[in-house]
Formats: sequence, structure tokens, C-alpha cells
Amino acid sequence: MTGNPGSPAVRLDGITKRFGDVVANDGIDFTLERGSVHALLGENGSGKTTLMSVLYGLYNQDAGTITVDGEPRTFDSPRDAMDAGVGMIHQHFQLVGPMTVLQNVILGHEPTENGLVDESAARADVEAICDRYDFDVDEHLDERVVDLDLGVRQRVEIVKSLYRGADVLVLDEPTAVLTPQEVEGLIDVMTDLAAAGRSLVFITHKLDEALSVADEITVLRDGEAVGTVAADRTSEQELARMMVGREVLFDRRPRDTTPGDPVLRASDLRVTGDRGLERVTDVDLTVREGEILGVAGVQGNGQTELVEALTGLRPVDSGTVSFHGADITGSSRRERIRAGIAYIPEDRQTEGLVQDYDLVRNALLGNQTVEPYVSGGFIDWPAVREHAEEVVDEYDVQPPTVESEAASLSGGNQQKFIVGREIEHDPDVMVASHPTRGVDIGSIEFIHDRLLDLRDDGLAVLLVSSKLEEIQKLSDRIAVMYEGEFIDTVDPEDVTEEELGLLMAGRRLDDATAVEDSGTGSATVQDSEVEQ
Repeated sequence: MTGNPGSPAVRLDGITKRFGDVVANDGIDFTLERGSVHALLGENGSGKTTLMSVLYGLYNQDAGTITVDGEPRTFDSPRDAMDAGVGMIHQHFQLVGPMTVLQNVILGHEPTENGLVDESAARADVEAICDRYDFDVDEHLDERVVDLDLGVRQRVEIVKSLYRGADVLVLDEPTAVLTPQEVEGLIDVMTDLAAAGRSLVFITHKLDEALSVADEITVLRDGEAVGTVAADRTSEQELARMMVGREVLFDRRPRDTTPGDPVLRASDLRVTGDRGLERVTDVDLTVREGEILGVAGVQGNGQTELVEALTGLRPVDSGTVSFHGADITGSSRRERIRAGIAYIPEDRQTEGLVQDYDLVRNALLGNQTVEPYVSGGFIDWPAVREHAEEVVDEYDVQPPTVESEAASLSGGNQQKFIVGREIEHDPDVMVASHPTRGVDIGSIEFIHDRLLDLRDDGLAVLLVSSKLEEIQKLSDRIAVMYEGEFIDTVDPEDVTEEELGLLMAGRRLDDATAVEDSGTGSATVQDSEVEQ
């Protein structure tokens, strides 16, 4: 880029992009000012990624113009965009796992001397980038990408784009796979990049993140630009209304019922993870009729293994799991489905759906031997299809056709289909693991309402989430998990987000904030300070 101060970094005028009869972008105008962070906000399927894919040369627009640094541009490929100083960092990282960080950064752009890769020159250039923006990536240059955590991989992607000359960076849902701490680090990185003169587009559906880092926010809905607002002159409520076209409720729904009898119980549970290490240690819990028990914690503290043990996907080393008082510790997942234990998995793409199956076949998953979907030993496909159509209709899955493959649905619609499929099996207990991960505000509200409806109808709900706001909004009790143990159980109305954050970092609160254990055990930890 020439850095012409008299023009925006990027200007899109009247961009239209069609896929057959579907209009993904409909005459969108968008301006990215130089040295700013511009959030592109909208629900899943609103056209955010498509618009930026046009800018990056992945798609050719059907109408409209692209101007970069004051010059009209036509991009036929990402390489054309990169040559113009435009880089895009995708939600699913474009890195080669077995290769080192340095090899990934310079791949395809290796400096050479006498026909050989000049690794010393490449290393110096990458280290200079890291030093300028205070990245810690240079500490990992010789490590394999597959061995790094997701936050470091994210920064590797950014360094790779900067190494290739990007002055404009498009970050597509960059926080979807990050922990809260990693999100804070990424926001700091974006702020520093903008302060150094880079121009960033931040694609997201998370209102608080957009407000925390953006200078301006453009909202898309159904492929159209609803409006652009200054971040310091708007609110979450206003942005939510722009995104979904109506008011969105953020407050806790009051309850007028009391929990009933225990439904799902675990006692002294110990569970081993995939690498042979103990991941759940002496956990006790009870989920009652008409109650949501929230399990809070930073991802990776044993929540996944706990959920898998409760749902029959992982064996337990010791302890017991009971359902309505009956010991089901040795029962299979299929037996637990028949008993009435439904499960919304944390990874919808690999655990909840078969991506190249249509919705009819996906509606059958887990119930291949359960009436009314089986008759006389054979699958009753008309009944399965009717079930799929009911889920699509009742849970507002778009597009509303059961012939669609799961892979063709947006993340929010995939999640709504899974939620509907599990609820419509009429369970006694719902185990919901990160049910709104990567889901837009409209779908979040929808899923929250369904979980609260289950509670109000007398079902037992176990909610696992790393989102503090979600845990506090939905839970009747919150058990905080740290390094495989429940270190405390608290009342969501009496505990702050800051206090929950301390518990998630392994620091116990004063006993005054704790709730008397009414079925969920609280494993003890040492009084000595635990490092975050």
C-alpha cells in the first residue's frame, strides 16, 4: 500500500454476491478507515464472511466495486489481494501442523540465497515483526504448530500475514476457539496493530468483543447492511436489535418453581483422559428435577471428561453414576439414550452431526434402535423424516429443508437442529456442553429459552460452559471446576463475574459466598495460592 492519507484503507461500494438463487450480499457499502478496527457484526449466515471473502479474492462479486488505498481493484485470487496488502485470517487456521512456526510463516515466501532457503534472514524478519508488535511468537519459532495452544496459533496466523506484507487484516471470527484469557490477549494485539497504522476488519457476532476493540461497527442482516455506528455511541441492546430486527432480552428469567427429586447423580467420580492422566478427581454432583446446574471453568479442567463419563461416552475409573436412583455406571451411551439422558455435545461438527449427511439421517443419530424410528427391526424412514421436519419447523432451522446436508447450514442453524433433535426425544435430563459456542445472538437467545423451558417443565439440566454470563443467566446453582475438582458451589445471584473468575483460576472465595451443598459436592483444595 502507498499509505495515501487522503483515502480510506478499503472501500466497498454496492457489493452484491449471489450463489444461485441465494443473495448472500445485496448492494453492501463498507468503509475501513486507515489505522482503525472496524467490526463487522451479524448473525451466522448474515453475509459477513462472504463480503470479506470478496475483498480477499476468494469470490468475485456479481456487482459493485473494490477500492484499496484509493485505487480501484479487481481480485481474482487471494494472491492478488495479498499483493495489494490485504490479508485474511480464517476461523479455521490455515497452518501445517507438523511444520515449525517459522516454516509456516515463510511458506511460499521463503527468502533464498544461492538457490537455498535463507533461514537466518527469514528468522530475523519474523523476529523483527514479533518485536515491533510485542508478540511472543518468536519464542516458538522452532516448535511444531501442532504442539501449540490455540492462542499462539492465532498469533502465528497474524505474523504470517504481516510477514507477507498485509496492511489490511481481516480476522474472521478469531475468538471462536479461544479461552477468555486468550481473547483478552487477541484484543490487545488488535489494538496494538491499529495503533501502529494497520487497518483491521474484525468479523464477529459477539457484542461485547465488538464494543471492546472496534472504532466503528457495521451490522449485517440477511445479506444487507443495516447500518454503521461508532462503538462509543452505541450499546449491546442497540446492536442486538440491529442484528435480529427486534429487542433481545439479556436479563435472567425469574423462576416460580422449586427443584424436585434428584435425577442424575455422581459420587466420588474419577475419570482418566485420553493421555492416561486423571482428569476428574472425586467429583460429587446432583442434578434435580426442575433445576439447571451450571458447571463453570476454563476449558481443559476436566469438564469434557466429566460430561463424557455422565453420558456414557467414557468409562469411569472409580465412583458411581446413578439415574433416578439406579446405578448406570457401566451402561453404554445407547442405553442411557433409551433411559432418557439427552446430550448436546461441545463440538457440533464432529460430535453432533455427520456433515455430509442430510438432516433426515442426522435426525436419526443415536436413535437407530429406538421407537418410533424403528419398526419390525427396520428403520422407519417416513417417521424419521417427520421427526426431522418437526425439528426444522419448531426450531427455525434455515434453510427449512430436510434434504440439506448438515455442512451447508450455518453454525447457529446446526446448533438449533441438534438442540431440537435432543429435546424432541422427550428426555428426563439434558446434558448441554457449551451449547452456544460459536453461535450468534439470536440463536443464543433461542437456545437459552429452550433450556429454561426444559427446566420450567421439570427436567434436570446440566449446563457446562466457559461463558460466565451464560452460566450466571441460566443456572440455579454453579459448580466451579478447576483441575478436575469442584472447588466450590455458589449461588448465581450472590456471586460476581470477578468472583467466578477467581474460582475458575483456582482461588477459593470466603465461605460467606458459598451455597450450602444441596446435592453437589465441593471438593477441597489447599489454601496455598494457585497460579493462574
